[in-house]
Amino acid sequence: MSGEALPRFRGGRADDAPALWDLRTRCVREVCRSHYPAEVIARWSASPPPPRYAGLIAEGGCVVAHDAKGQVLGYGILVLQDNEVDALFVAPEQAGRGLGQAVLQRLLALADPQRDVLLSASLNAVAFYQRAGFLDEGEQAYPHPSGITLAARRMRRPAMSARR
Repeated sequence: MSGEALPRFRGGRADDAPALWDLRTRCVREVCRSHYPAEVIARWSASPPPPRYAGLIAEGGCVVAHDAKGQVLGYGILVLQDNEVDALFVAPEQAGRGLGQAVLQRLLALADPQRDVLLSASLNAVAFYQRAGFLDEGEQAYPHPSGITLAARRMRRPAMSARR
């Protein structure tokens, strides 16, 4: 990460849901537009959080990166029972500084090392996950909770035992 003050990390809490969803929406509008048409971005970014979003954050698989003032810089969610990365977003102004990889490494530390880690990557994030050892398993039509279907890539990071 750059020479700025280092981010701090903590577990997510249910009351983080509004701030995390706001960051996610901003990322969809600003970062994902490079790989998706405007009409998809409009519907995707306008969607409200799924009903179980706050509960998912509170289940123990959420990592929040923040600055010294508590401002959210990024976050990720690992669905523990599925060993699946559900979300990883970094504020657009933090892109390319290593924060996304730092959040991802903390999520991977929460994952079951005996099982593959799975995820559905937005098209703009495929190279990011490949740099972290995820294998691209092909195209996927991801059924987003908003009712739209997003073009995505199904990715898998082999279990620790498979990487030896």
